[in-house]
Amino acid sequence: MVRAWALLDGRDYVIPDDVKILAPYVLNHRIITLGTDSTVLIRQLLQQVPTPLMERVLRRS
Repeated sequence: MVRAWALLDGRDYVIPDDVKILAPYVLNHRIITLGTDSTVLIRQLLQQVPTPLMERVLRRS
């Protein structure tokens, strides 16, 4: 799915942001939560994962 997303965006490669965008929709049926929407939970978890570009920016600061 992520490769198709990248192709539709005109790229022949995948970037971490592609994964972060699509993961909540692809993984939500795999996670069972009590009282919380799994899509929201997945988004919250992915926000905590630094992407390679973010790591380079943080190192320069």
